[in-house]
Amino acid sequence: MKKGRSIDMCNGSLADKILLFALPLMASSLLQLLFNAADVVVVGRWAGKEALGAVGSNTSLINLMINLFVGLSVGTNVVVARDLGAGRHDNVARSVHTAMALALTSGIAMMLFGVVMVRQLLEWMSSPTDVIGLATVYLRIYFIGMPANLVYNFGAAILRAQGDTQRPLYYLTFAGVVNVVLNLIFVTQFDMDVAGVALATIIAQYISAILVVRCLILEQGPLHLDVKQLGLRWQVVKRILQVGLPAGFQGVVFALSNVVIQSSLNSFDDSVLVAGSSAAANIEGFVYAGMNAFYQTAITFVGQNYGAAKCDRVDRVARLCVGFSVITGLVLGNLAYLLGAPLAGIYAPGKPDVIQQALVRMLILCCPYFICGVMDTLVGVLRGLGSSVIPMITSIVGACGLRLVWVAVIFPEHRTPACLYLSYPVTWVITGLCHFLFLMLVVRKRAFAKVRSSGPAYLATEGRHPEAEPGQDRASAAGER
Repeated sequence: MKKGRSIDMCNGSLADKILLFALPLMASSLLQLLFNAADVVVVGRWAGKEALGAVGSNTSLINLMINLFVGLSVGTNVVVARDLGAGRHDNVARSVHTAMALALTSGIAMMLFGVVMVRQLLEWMSSPTDVIGLATVYLRIYFIGMPANLVYNFGAAILRAQGDTQRPLYYLTFAGVVNVVLNLIFVTQFDMDVAGVALATIIAQYISAILVVRCLILEQGPLHLDVKQLGLRWQVVKRILQVGLPAGFQGVVFALSNVVIQSSLNSFDDSVLVAGSSAAANIEGFVYAGMNAFYQTAITFVGQNYGAAKCDRVDRVARLCVGFSVITGLVLGNLAYLLGAPLAGIYAPGKPDVIQQALVRMLILCCPYFICGVMDTLVGVLRGLGSSVIPMITSIVGACGLRLVWVAVIFPEHRTPACLYLSYPVTWVITGLCHFLFLMLVVRKRAFAKVRSSGPAYLATEGRHPEAEPGQDRASAAGER
């Protein structure tokens, strides 16, 4: 790894290093959002509100389908990073080839499932009658791009394991430009409507996948990919699943709760409402991406400083990441609402009824969005300290379970879109408070007590499993606890 791409997280100043680490992650997340945003903007401007609703209302369903596998890419990142750090280059090579084979086979399975089941899934979500046909066309084409989607995400996770965040960003930038150009050509020149934007999206996804695979093939070190050696090595798959399944499962349940809320919105059978909510959701996504970068940063910085037994720096990292997340959420969230009309107008030009529906949602979600940032960043701190079960359970019960209760109990008594939207900030507050209490009263005290009683010597042996091979950590051998 080039020195210019590495960051000394355990010594020296923290604020500038946190920003240096977080900003590329933020840019990558924003570029990924542009894939769907470009689709929504183009159809909203040139194809009509039914097409806008068809494309925009699919976000929660797409997230439900891919979140599990994105979680597995996180597992890939951790497994490869651990082996790189320990100098186990043979293990790195096996992990790289297994991860890419897992991405390809999972993507093909996802593609086949989506193409066959998409119409039924949309019917279960109560998709509006004037939208469901176009939504089916869009999603069937979109799912053809699933192999490329997963190959890119797993490949990018491998590169980031050695600190390389630049090349994944370059590939996404190039693919994003291609996506926008093809959107305009297919929709404005060939009148392909939602099929055109879906086709543009999957072409861009395959381009980004090809670029990341080419990069790995040209690598000379342990990350080198030899296509002939692709294969599923079940011991490596097990390690990836042990790390990635908790994050993936949590993402699936979150997405499921959002699907339920989207289904409740669809029950109004109002394409204007669905289109307005879709436009607002796309704008909110950019705010969330900005805050989420500090969640990812907290995991890495807390993990490294806790591993070095530097508890004071762990506390400083936590405070800084939460603070940066709050500032980002407050600034971007309130700015998004203040500029809500022109921003929503990008997605739905000349459609004041759609813009008005978007503003209703943005007022309730965007302005207090920083609370969500605090909630997620606290999860990052907990995971950095080695606690994975507590934040997963708290998030599932708090943020997801309470939303389902809200839809089942409160929404029938107050059947308005605003009532549905309110479920988000309410559950953010409750779940964030639970994360904070668990962190301060349980996890932090227990983790710091172990370090202070035994020092770095404890952490040097704590990560080893009695049955593990030399150099293998307990998480790899026995799974996260």
